[in-house]
Amino acid sequence: MKLKNMRIPISAKIIGVTTFIILTAMVLVTKQSSEFFRKVMTQREEFSNFTEASLRGKQVETILDGSLDKARNLSQILLKETFEGLGQYKLPKDKNLVGIEIYQVVDGKPQLYVKKVQEDFLIKNKLTPDFVDQVRQKKPFPISSVMQKNIELQFAEVNPSVRVVSIGFPYSRDAQNQVNTFVIAAFNSEMIQSLFSNDSEREFFLIDRNGFLLAHQNEELLRQGKNIKGENFVQKALADATNSKQLTFKNEKGKAYIGAFVKSSFWGTVLLAQTPLSIVNEPAQEVQRKAIFISGIVLSFALFAVFLFSLTLSKPIEVLAELIKEIPKGNFNISARKKVKSHDEVGDLAAAFDHMTEGLKERDKVKNLFNKFHGSSVTENLLQQEVSVGGTRKEVTVFFSDIRGFTKFSEGHTPEEVVSMLNEYFAVMVGIINRHGGVVDKFIGDAIMAVWGVPAGSDRDTENALKACLEMRSALFTLNASRRERGLTEIQIGMGLHAGAAISGTIGSEERMEFTVIGDTVNVTSRIESSTKHFEVDLLVSDEVFNRLSQPVTTQEVTADGSVAVAQTESPFKFDLAGDIEVKGKTLPLRLYKVLS
Repeated sequence: MKLKNMRIPISAKIIGVTTFIILTAMVLVTKQSSEFFRKVMTQREEFSNFTEASLRGKQVETILDGSLDKARNLSQILLKETFEGLGQYKLPKDKNLVGIEIYQVVDGKPQLYVKKVQEDFLIKNKLTPDFVDQVRQKKPFPISSVMQKNIELQFAEVNPSVRVVSIGFPYSRDAQNQVNTFVIAAFNSEMIQSLFSNDSEREFFLIDRNGFLLAHQNEELLRQGKNIKGENFVQKALADATNSKQLTFKNEKGKAYIGAFVKSSFWGTVLLAQTPLSIVNEPAQEVQRKAIFISGIVLSFALFAVFLFSLTLSKPIEVLAELIKEIPKGNFNISARKKVKSHDEVGDLAAAFDHMTEGLKERDKVKNLFNKFHGSSVTENLLQQEVSVGGTRKEVTVFFSDIRGFTKFSEGHTPEEVVSMLNEYFAVMVGIINRHGGVVDKFIGDAIMAVWGVPAGSDRDTENALKACLEMRSALFTLNASRRERGLTEIQIGMGLHAGAAISGTIGSEERMEFTVIGDTVNVTSRIESSTKHFEVDLLVSDEVFNRLSQPVTTQEVTADGSVAVAQTESPFKFDLAGDIEVKGKTLPLRLYKVLS
């Protein structure tokens, strides 16, 4: 009996099986390692490193050469345009072309002749047409060098996500062989950066003749605009007189690398590739074949053992997974321990699952009970915090309603008839209050007290409250029509609405609490509702409600050209002054308004 109920942890099973497999594989693979294959892999990596560096260097040159030709052709077109034509000319759609500037040299000083920027590039990157000027101010272009008949290349950052590469070149010369027209063309650096975006063990990066990073797999280093000429590999490459070379080196931390560099004599760029020797000195292909063969044998046994072992786990876990799907549906009447009988962590999980469902069942029962007394929003607020006596000051809109002639109705009808009438009436009115975001605070006999703005408020609380009042007016008309058909007495009510500050929270003692709102706003609302009898209307609102809802409504709309159009419309509510009343405890009379629609 003890052996049958003995608990065997899953961790013990997994550790025992996997340790045996891993140790066996490691011993067999380690015995096959040799220095010969490390040398073979090193030679292969040196060749691959140098070959790929040369290829990428050629790709960079090809891209730059193509961009230069593109800029020359575009410059030729622009210089042939008339002055009026230049104003209307738009750059051809090109995902790499950003903009072009053509300068003419007058009395030895450059003067801008024309500047064009790619509109699609501006829109895509949310830039203004003057961004080129901002780039030039941030990082001046070496115009003097271009005027000395040199071709210059410069990378500059527009913002953290956009960088451009600018190519400056002399376009034409005068009779004295001096540059009289030169061009600066800006291209999206992504055309070059895309060559360096792939992740691999081999690291590639591009620098200029001064050691500044132009492209790198790590874009964070690229955004820093870092100068890396002090690093060992870069120093060796810049100081070497050859245009390309394969070498080995150690970085500043002493880590060994295989490196290769390729220089562009025309553009002055240097492409570098490096691979850590720690990666190169991995098992060679021959060792890999033997390791795969041996690992395949071990793996076959391992898979068979894991398959048998998984049968003890997968089935109970699948059962639990199916039971978990029932929880969101509100089905808590399930027992996981009856279906999962294993004596391990899965069995413990099934028992914990049953404890959880019991707790959720109790919580759901309490929540549903709270919802019936306080509404869902108040219930959620109370469940999310520790309940204690106290309250907070909030801006609220308070509603009171009362049935006219209720005392007389009660005297002439049985208690069952009175309760039936109230339940029918409350069912209609409470539903309307809930739909408009209100919370029923309490029922005071035949009266309803509701609040907007608790537990969380919005800037439309007062509007929603008045909409609820108008819907109650309409719903009462429909309800009375139904009652007339059944031969029952019609219901007439009075409603009052007021807005202001009040204290919202739990009132009472630690033994007996009630969630409500109290304050002068509540008292005034009750007086307003009572005044409906005096003014012989079914709905009155205070001047505070009138001031909030009688003003024109301002709306904003974005037009097709991107501008914002502001419009004002009349308030959807129609008010009429009812009069002033004296309220006990108030120095000034209270002005009340009737709501027509």
